[in-house]
Amino acid sequence: MLTLEWSHPDVPSQRGSKDMVPYSIKVLCNAGSDNLPVKDIVEHPDPEYDPKEQDLDERTLRKKLGSHFDPGFMAVAVPGPANASGAAAAAGRGRAALPAELRRLELGPPRGPRLRLGKKARRKVLQWLWAHTHCPVLYAWKDLGVRFWPRYIKEGNCLAEKSCSLPEGMFCKPVKSVTKTFLRWHCQGWSSQKYCTWIPVQYPLISECKCSC
Repeated sequence: MLTLEWSHPDVPSQRGSKDMVPYSIKVLCNAGSDNLPVKDIVEHPDPEYDPKEQDLDERTLRKKLGSHFDPGFMAVAVPGPANASGAAAAAGRGRAALPAELRRLELGPPRGPRLRLGKKARRKVLQWLWAHTHCPVLYAWKDLGVRFWPRYIKEGNCLAEKSCSLPEGMFCKPVKSVTKTFLRWHCQGWSSQKYCTWIPVQYPLISECKCSC
C-alpha cells in the first residue's frame, strides 16, 4: 500500500527567521488500508508555489502522464456526480448481485436442522442479509487543487454510518486499494532560486470495502 507524506517549502525556525526547506514528497510503504482515504493535504498558501499558466498546457501534461491517465478516476475539468449518495447506495444494496458465499449459505441454527424455504422466500432472506451486510465502495469527486494534474480524482469511501453485521458491532472498512499516478507540482530550493517541475506521484484509492471488526 502506498500513501503520501508532505512537508512545506517554508518552515519558520524557532529563531524567527525562515529556513527554506525543499518541497518533499515521500512514498511510505506498507501503510494499511485503515489510512485511506488520503487525508486532505495542507498546502503552503503562497501562490509562488503554484504552477503558472504556461505550466498547465493540457497537451504537454497528457503527454507527460502518458498511459497513466485514467479518465475513469481523474478529470481535468469539474466532473459530474460520481455516484448516488451514501443513503441511496445503502438503500439499493439488496438489489446487487448476491456473492457466491451467500448463495451457498445454509439457513438455520448452527447445530439444528436446515431451514427449509421455498426458492423465492430463500432469495428474499438472502437479499435482506446482503442489504444489511454488503459494503459497497462509494465514490465522489475530490478537488486536489492546482498543484495536482489532473486536479480532480474520483475517491472511494466505505459506508460506515451504521453497523454492517448481525448482531451489530462490525463496520464497513477498506480492505483493498489501487494506486493511480498523477502529476504533482514540485518545488525545491530557495524562493529566489527555486526550481519547480511536474513529477509523477502515486495516489492510493480504496477499491474494496468489507464488513469487519
